[in-house]
Amino acid sequence: MSTFDRLGYGTYKLEDPEECASGVAHAIETGYRHIDTAQGYDNESYVADGVERSAVDRDDLFVATKLSTDNLSYDDAIATAKESRDRLRTDSIDLLYVHWPIHSYDPEETLPALDHLVDEGVVDRIGLSNFRPDQLTEAIDRLDHEVFAHQVECHPLCWQDELHELAREHGHWLVAYSPIARNRVADVDTIQEIAAKHGTTPAAVSLAWLLSKECVAPIPKAASHDHVEANWAARELELDAEDIDRIDAIDREERVVDFEEAPWN
Repeated sequence: MSTFDRLGYGTYKLEDPEECASGVAHAIETGYRHIDTAQGYDNESYVADGVERSAVDRDDLFVATKLSTDNLSYDDAIATAKESRDRLRTDSIDLLYVHWPIHSYDPEETLPALDHLVDEGVVDRIGLSNFRPDQLTEAIDRLDHEVFAHQVECHPLCWQDELHELAREHGHWLVAYSPIARNRVADVDTIQEIAAKHGTTPAAVSLAWLLSKECVAPIPKAASHDHVEANWAARELELDAEDIDRIDAIDREERVVDFEEAPWN
């Protein structure tokens, strides 16, 4: 069974077949073992190409994907999850998320479909994404199988304290997308100062700060090979207690992913 690695490689907007495949292959060569995609990214087959190019055995990789918002009825969730499995060219999907609890999301249909997919062996683990705390709690209570991960925007400008506490309470991972806030962290004085202190970048500081938190797993997206390697190197950056406290105290709330239909609006 694949092992979950906290620092993952995000593939959002890697829509060009060669760019995506080479990016995934290079990320795996760099050391990443956790790859994140989605039906809505239209690149699952390209991710599979990248996996097959790498010299790492598929069993040593952890590949997650997500059900699109129009595919959340019972029948659609089951049918399209199988299509994702086929596009990813794997025996089973390591982790399948509900991408957003909007549009066709119905707890009475979607959640039993997730349980069925695990029972049938199509999916190994269940994930949720972008759920409000009340929606997350309801889903955890309804599901027969445990929630393995909840994926949300999370970075020093959007900490998600309540969702982090729920992750700790229920024992699932809080997977952080946009972990450098599309590099808005580079405009924060505190993070700039800590980066200068350690001779590194604000992006690395943001990733290291997230990795310092219990049960948090950041999944930065990077197209260039240099950024992929720089993000991976953030694993070796050790922030001291003062650094972490200073970042914790940043008084600025800012989402980079926000739209009218988002559950929190």
